[in-house]
Amino acid sequence: MNYLKVIAFTHKQIELKELGKLVICQDSITSKLQRAKEHFNIPEIFYLATCNRVEFVMATAQEIDKAFARKFIEFMEIGLGSHYLDTFISGASIYEEKEALNHLLRTSCSMESLVVGEKEILAQMRKAYETCRAAQLTGDYLRMVMNHVVKTAKEVYTDTNISRNPISVVSLAYRKLRELNLTSNARILIIGAGETNKNISKYLQKHKYSNFAVFNRTKSKANELAGELKGKAFNLADLANYREGFDVIITCTSSVEPIITKEIYQVLLNGETSRKTIVDLAVPNDTAAEVIEQFPVNYIEVHTLNELSKSNLQERYQELIHAEKIIEQNLIEFVPVLKQRRIEVAMREVPEKIKEIRKTAVSCVFADEIEMMDLQSREILEKVINYMEKKYISVPMRMAKEIMLRDDN
Repeated sequence: MNYLKVIAFTHKQIELKELGKLVICQDSITSKLQRAKEHFNIPEIFYLATCNRVEFVMATAQEIDKAFARKFIEFMEIGLGSHYLDTFISGASIYEEKEALNHLLRTSCSMESLVVGEKEILAQMRKAYETCRAAQLTGDYLRMVMNHVVKTAKEVYTDTNISRNPISVVSLAYRKLRELNLTSNARILIIGAGETNKNISKYLQKHKYSNFAVFNRTKSKANELAGELKGKAFNLADLANYREGFDVIITCTSSVEPIITKEIYQVLLNGETSRKTIVDLAVPNDTAAEVIEQFPVNYIEVHTLNELSKSNLQERYQELIHAEKIIEQNLIEFVPVLKQRRIEVAMREVPEKIKEIRKTAVSCVFADEIEMMDLQSREILEKVINYMEKKYISVPMRMAKEIMLRDDN
């Protein structure tokens, strides 16, 4: 695994809103990677970009560190200013050899994702790899790596329940919302621009919801969150006069009194009578009890979610342990697979060499003696030579594999 290297920029070290600056236009990614591949003498490379990560996966013998990462990103001409470049390089994660494979396996299993258990990342990784493979940016080494990555992820998703029971209140709330099958243009009011609402907004934005209105006591914070969501910003006081309708309210403020009173809710309805959804993540709740009692509402509130989170925690813990064991086993398995492939590559010329020896023996060295043989004797000789050829091709490969297994033990 000496050649496997990864330069990763992820949500763990870098703000999600900043990560977008690292994304390379799809139309130019192939040409940029091809030039970088040649300039830095990188035998194989592929590029992965999702909403919470940008990564460059390489097969190369050269040392990869943050100094190299800076040169590489500068060469890619993404258009970053020096301030952003410093920020990104400071937050970059560099993985090599076994750590690199471990990172890729964990990423494919969503263990490194914002939402642990989300299967979408595996499809994104496969698509990213296939795009670069089709452009001849990758070769046999990364093919083996990706085969093992996909194998591991399938085992984790098949043999564990990691994708079934989220444990964070925000992810649980989002899952409840998704179960309601909202349209992407559903009118969503976000009340409060604190960390909780920012986190749930990331999920909403990731899944292409696009119709937002943000209310907050401090208008500047409402502007900031609305800007990220490409929505409208309002002061919290404007809620009492908002008449553009809504389908979903997501609220989380520090108020000790209900924000959504019966009177305000009636104004927000603007005459609509259909069932609405309220996601109330505030403690105490932002929604007055009479709103839930007197109007048709799908009500998702923090207390219920907390109880569900607690019940999921122990099961998820066991599933995470199980997933870690599967990943560790696949790390161990990859080493002999890689060695075997190296033997196959190193010895793939053996059959041709043996065929050349056979041809020389029959047509040159023993040509006169064979010519003097009768037809039956020639047929027997042909059978013997064919048998010996097959054995001489298979024996070296088998012996090499036996030596490899003995060395491993």
